[in-house]
Amino acid sequence: MSGQLPHDLRPDALAPVTLTIVVPTFNESGNVRELIRRVELATAELDVEIIFVDDSTDDTPLVIADAAKSSSIPVRLLHRVTPAGGLGGAVVEGMQLATHDWVLVMDGDLQHPPEMIPIMAATAATGQAAIVVASRYRENGDAGGLSSATRRAVSNLSTVLTRAMFPSRLRDCTDPMTGFFMVKQSAVSVDSLEPRGFKILLEIIARQPRRLDIREVPFAFGERFAGTSKASFLQGFRFLRQLFALRFGRMSGFALIGALGAVANIAIVAILTRFDVQYLYAAAVAAEITIVANFLAQERFVFRDLSATAGSWISRFTKSFLFNNAEAAIRIPFLFVLVDLWGIAAVPATALTLLIAFAGRYVFHSRMIYAPPRSRVEIDPADVPQPDTATRAAGHPNDRDD
Repeated sequence: MSGQLPHDLRPDALAPVTLTIVVPTFNESGNVRELIRRVELATAELDVEIIFVDDSTDDTPLVIADAAKSSSIPVRLLHRVTPAGGLGGAVVEGMQLATHDWVLVMDGDLQHPPEMIPIMAATAATGQAAIVVASRYRENGDAGGLSSATRRAVSNLSTVLTRAMFPSRLRDCTDPMTGFFMVKQSAVSVDSLEPRGFKILLEIIARQPRRLDIREVPFAFGERFAGTSKASFLQGFRFLRQLFALRFGRMSGFALIGALGAVANIAIVAILTRFDVQYLYAAAVAAEITIVANFLAQERFVFRDLSATAGSWISRFTKSFLFNNAEAAIRIPFLFVLVDLWGIAAVPATALTLLIAFAGRYVFHSRMIYAPPRSRVEIDPADVPQPDTATRAAGHPNDRDD
């Protein structure tokens, strides 16, 4: 999409809006200088600053610091040695450092064209919105910059699923998956955010106590200027976890892992019985494999933030393993009743017993294994060392954990 303003937005409407542009980066050294150059050209009539929040393992922070010296607009750098919260966490930290109330978030690979910034700023200047979204799915928008038909299909499916789960909050947002948007910080509660991945716009919209006013402008998702895409299967899994956590809370992650474990359990039973293994033996083998796999996944994705106060790893594993085996010792005889006495086929009977067992597993894990400590120890903040992990002034290289 061109950088021309829509007919209903006057150029003089740009003046009241000042912007902090937050750019989360991970190994984007080849894009930095071109990004700054195009932002400078696009925002010549605006008061802006750029904050790069960098999680790179290459020389990107050095390139940013060097480019900041010759930039005509303020460029600031925060390099995170410990990139908590992924891309979403980077955006939140950038928002917390922002000088201006309006924060524009964009990727560092130039698939989000800087020429859209004045258009988004003009939309914000109308005073009719708390969030301005650059949408690939509005009329005249285009998602063609996605690298393959598979990625486009996944993006479309994810958008449909997300809007279906938040029909009211996303009523005026056709592209909740975009990473190109503006948010008015005074209109949102930044402290309520719990970034866990790369879909930070959805996090911002879903966690607010009230539905936010959203305006959209169409844009064409461009081609990556340099470097390679960071999209992966793991990011897709993290998105699903984030989506269900926003909708249903911690139980959703437990349920998602449990559902994957149930599918694996059923598949193992189906394979073993196909090779003439007696179904009770097959169920026992499947139970042991999925008990261990589920625990490892829950440790990593569901209860990770609680593990530090929940005893040792071996203690948590032992409790989980013993409980799940006790549950299996009850479930498998019940499976015998369903199959041998009631005549239900082994695979659907297994699915039914796993569904019944889910609630007990969740309650035990959340209340007995990962329960918060009963007492609290007060610590003087002055006694807590503050790590020097970032350089926030522009133009200075920072330490990296290479």
